[in-house]
Amino acid sequence: MPPKKKGKKSGKKGKLAKMTEEERILYLEQKMLAEEEMKKKKEDMLNQFLKDKLVKEEKNTRFNMYKITHQWRNIMRAAKSKELKRDIEILSQTFERVVDRKDSVIKSLAKDLSEAEEQYSMALRSHLQNMDALIDLQRNRLAILKSEYDGEQSILMKEFNSERSLIIEQHRREVNDLQDILFAMEQNSNDRENEAKQEFQSLRDEIKNKNLEEKHALRIQLEGQVEDLWKQFQQALKSYNETTEERKAHFETLKSKDEKSAKEIEMQMRKLQRISDTIAQLKGKMAQNSRDSEERNKDLREQREVIAEHFHELKNQMNRFRDNERSRLTKLTLESNAAIKELKRKTDQGDRIVKLAEQCRKMETEEEKVLPFYASSLTQEEQEDVQAAVAEPPSEPLAEIMHEYVSLENFWKRYNKVLLDKVALDKERSTLLEENRQLRTVLKQYLDGISVNDEILSQVNPLFVVNQRTNVQLSVPVMDPRIKRPTQTVVEAAHIIKHTI
Repeated sequence: MPPKKKGKKSGKKGKLAKMTEEERILYLEQKMLAEEEMKKKKEDMLNQFLKDKLVKEEKNTRFNMYKITHQWRNIMRAAKSKELKRDIEILSQTFERVVDRKDSVIKSLAKDLSEAEEQYSMALRSHLQNMDALIDLQRNRLAILKSEYDGEQSILMKEFNSERSLIIEQHRREVNDLQDILFAMEQNSNDRENEAKQEFQSLRDEIKNKNLEEKHALRIQLEGQVEDLWKQFQQALKSYNETTEERKAHFETLKSKDEKSAKEIEMQMRKLQRISDTIAQLKGKMAQNSRDSEERNKDLREQREVIAEHFHELKNQMNRFRDNERSRLTKLTLESNAAIKELKRKTDQGDRIVKLAEQCRKMETEEEKVLPFYASSLTQEEQEDVQAAVAEPPSEPLAEIMHEYVSLENFWKRYNKVLLDKVALDKERSTLLEENRQLRTVLKQYLDGISVNDEILSQVNPLFVVNQRTNVQLSVPVMDPRIKRPTQTVVEAAHIIKHTI
């Protein structure tokens, strides 16, 4: 076996020596990817095994819990049945004692009831005898009172009839006196009215004669003034005609209209005479209307006050609404400014990301340029299930938000691939550092073993051997995953449940 391994290893070294640097790097990367895929498949198998085992353990746990619960219920039922039987016996004895006590109480109450019935019958008989005596006494008293009432009623009827006849006679005399007084008052009022009419007629004639004289004097005076005015008017008319020949025709038309208007004025005067007769009738209606209008005005004033209060309330509401809208507008302005700043920041961040992507594009390897995305580890059926789940419309707000970023799937694939490479390199670096530290430790132990001095002899020394054993670990642990033997780690599901859930 060792010679074969050595030959195989030397064959691999020869094969690697024949490759160029790029082919060697590509070969090693493919080999690492294949090992990572194998490792991932093993981890998936282990996770699936642990999940199956966990499901089986949960099923057995539920079954065992059911059995324990069933047995515990049987034990509790037995204990509870004993307690209930003991309680029932105690309650039956207590019930019998209470029943005996109640029977004795019922007997004593029945005896007391019979005695009370006898006393009640005796008291009822004595009460009925007393009632009969009182009824007879009351009847005699009512008969006496009725005879007294009849006598007093006859006396009162006689007095009432005599007073009624006296009052009727006095009323008749007073009515006759009032009629005589009314007749005398009517005669006096008629005489006064006739005298007032005569005085009014005489005053009217005097005023009429005086008005005629004043009218005649005014007429003579006005006629002289009219003649002077007519002469002035003729002169003004002549000058006017000379100056305004063009408006003469228009004046003639207006004159004819004036004549017509005079006739209409006469007709309107007659109408006014008739209307003046109706004014008196309308005054009464006006008084009534004024009262109605006052009531309506009062109602209108009340309505105006109500409307004014409603107007003030609406004005206050409008002011509050304006203040609210003003605050909302201010808030919207601030939020819009914040949104503009945030969008500007996002735009700058996007420009920076694009520049970084261009710089990263220059640093990509040939493999990353050829295969920018990692190969999916899902089967065809699982991929179809994932596509169907993505095609379904989201039902939750978070799913709707995630559904809007589906277009970034390729970006996240490339990002995850780079992140996985970084994690793998960090892990390999830590492994190499650990291996280097252990090699340094072994080398130091070896150097300490081949040299002799006080400091080395005082510490752990591989040359110091007792019973063919040494306390120094001389085996070098193999940490390189390329030559490390594959080991399969098995973890109990109960341990995983205990430390993870």
